[in-house]
Amino acid sequence: MADRYGTDVLAGDWNVPKRGRATEAPANLGEVVEEVTTDFCGEIVQVDRDLHVLTLEDRRGTRRTFPLGAGFLLDGKPVVLTPPVTRPGPEKKTRTASGSVAVHDAKARVARASRILVEGRHDAELVEKVWGDDLRIEGVVVEYLGGVDDLVEHLRDVRPGPQKKVGVLVDHLVRGSKEAKIADAVARSPMGPHVLVVGHPFIDIWQAVKPARLGIGSWPDVPRREDWKKGTCQRLGWPHRDQADIARAWKHILGGVRDYRDLDPALLGRVEELIDFVTAP
Repeated sequence: MADRYGTDVLAGDWNVPKRGRATEAPANLGEVVEEVTTDFCGEIVQVDRDLHVLTLEDRRGTRRTFPLGAGFLLDGKPVVLTPPVTRPGPEKKTRTASGSVAVHDAKARVARASRILVEGRHDAELVEKVWGDDLRIEGVVVEYLGGVDDLVEHLRDVRPGPQKKVGVLVDHLVRGSKEAKIADAVARSPMGPHVLVVGHPFIDIWQAVKPARLGIGSWPDVPRREDWKKGTCQRLGWPHRDQADIARAWKHILGGVRDYRDLDPALLGRVEELIDFVTAP
């Protein structure tokens, strides 16, 4: 007997999208995908794991950046794009990140009384990444200095002397700045001969990383009334909503630094000068 009302419309998985359900797929360079909310279609030319974004380039050469995840079509089928799988091979380097001859399997030297103070957590992390191997061989400890305003008080606690030299790396040390005045005051004080304060000209240590290494033409100009890090991320098209986004941006920048060649010489010379000062006999 024929069913006058037809088949049951609720039978089966009626909620399945026309193109099927999305499946995970690695965002491999060279793949052509479409972002569904904007209909932007292009080749995957860059994937940033730290920022969790990818960059597409269409046939006209226009580039746009999108978050990794759902919302893409690959060969007409919905996919959730994930970072591509990398397989780094084991390799023993002959040079450290600072360019010095690598000493493999060497134990860190017992820390000297002399040390280097670095203003800013990001500054300290960059110094550790590039010069960390050298500093461990020399037994030099790098300490994080919260701000240059606390420098004089911190030095009083350390009590620098002939056998306890202190090198200090300061942000934005330019003529007439607050940082320059504090450095001059330290130099004129009784502890001055045992303390060397140097600085780089950058507003923030991020700028010491060569922009070409990160795939950008230059660091953007951010008005003084804006937070520099947040304004920089905004102008580069990076997430910048909260401090977690800023931390991910720095992780991305630091991850792009392979060795000293990725840094501006204005920073390289100052750090080497501090290491020579605190390790001199």
